[in-house]
Amino acid sequence: MFFADNFINIANAKTVAKSLERLVQSGKLYRVATGMYVRPVDDQIIGTILPSIEEIAAAIAKRDKSRTVPTGSYALYKLGLTTQVPLNVVYYTDASPRKIKVGQQTITFKKASARNLAAIGDISKLAIQALRTIGKDNVTDEDLRIIRERLKDEKPYHLQHDLKVAPEWIRQLLRPFNQINNND
Repeated sequence: MFFADNFINIANAKTVAKSLERLVQSGKLYRVATGMYVRPVDDQIIGTILPSIEEIAAAIAKRDKSRTVPTGSYALYKLGLTTQVPLNVVYYTDASPRKIKVGQQTITFKKASARNLAAIGDISKLAIQALRTIGKDNVTDEDLRIIRERLKDEKPYHLQHDLKVAPEWIRQLLRPFNQINNND
């Protein structure tokens, strides 16, 4: 995946845009979103395979030198707490807020406080965001069981760090998992 900005040192913006447009028309490139392109991978059964939502969000975060955290229903989906694939995926970011349409899905980047972006563990930050979405009074034993299983794969240091930045009620729910994680 790459951006039109990657070629500005080769030619002016208008020339780059026209060249990329021609490559898209010829089928050699696929335009994922405004200014974002990918070389399409064609599968005989599935057809054209596009980058995943995570890959697109990671590429944007890398380009903008920003941090992102998936929130809401997408965090629930990634943890296995729901089977519904959300059409509107929301990420907290410390960069500019924006919306990007990718096929039928929309990626929304919302400006967030540093505290919401402070988690460093891949699984524990999802757990924190999922629990925020579920709500303090709506967390079930089944939700906690699934989160516990997923947190077994989290690095102990990351879980310890993320517990420190989580809201107190989430910290109380996840603290026993941290002790189990350290004993394994």
